Amino acid sequence: MTEIRHIASAPTRAQPLAHGVGISAHRHDDHQIVYAARGVLAITTDAGTWVAPATRAIWIPAGTVHAHRAHGDLELHLVGLPATHNPLGLSEPTVLAVSPLLRELILEYTRTDTHDTPAERRLRSVLLDQVRTAPQQPIHLPTPTDPRLRQLCAILYDDPADSRTLAALGRVVGASERTLARLFKADLGMTFPQWRTLLRLYRAVVLLADDTPVTTVAHACGWASASAFIDVFRTMFGHTPGTHRARPII
Repeated sequence: MTEIRHIASAPTRAQPLAHGVGISAHRHDDHQIVYAARGVLAITTDAGTWVAPATRAIWIPAGTVHAHRAHGDLELHLVGLPATHNPLGLSEPTVLAVSPLLRELILEYTRTDTHDTPAERRLRSVLLDQVRTAPQQPIHLPTPTDPRLRQLCAILYDDPADSRTLAALGRVVGASERTLARLFKADLGMTFPQWRTLLRLYRAVVLLADDTPVTTVAHACGWASASAFIDVFRTMFGHTPGTHRARPII
């Protein structure tokens, strides 16, 4: 069994990560806000995977066992908070929208390891005010528990462009369309089309972080056209994939 590292205090700092580099499973006694100012960050727990481009941050509650994975050259910013201070009142990882103001506050706060000065305490207070009001806008791919659902999801993880219907996939995994539709709702809390769209968006932000052309991303992730992909992407993220590829630079 892989040992899970225990880190007593969640660090507050900026940290670069190269494309494809991961941080193995670990947990903190403190809460943590994790933000990628450049690139795309994926965080995985037993419950699934959360993904955040530079317009999102991830809230990780104290004690949550999680692993990080960088997509694109990542500029990671970590804000640790005492377990006694939970400004969101949340007990599971959550993706938050990052406004231009919140982005600048996170960048400024993580530029130094010293946070006990009056100025730093005031900065943190404003940062937490912004976190409290940040909308929750997740891309969360939950992990299925049913073996048939795991097999089906693995097929589409390998090829998000696979356009087979739920009935056709059911014949591969040995379950009826009706059974699988029920399992998606019961096990993952969403319909099959909703899950497949989230999977495709997840893969899309990963490919965009590696500067893959938008049209190539659209077809690799299963959209019939670049325009259809752009419409779905804009609805989810509030900006186009082309804008997303022009990643913010510190």
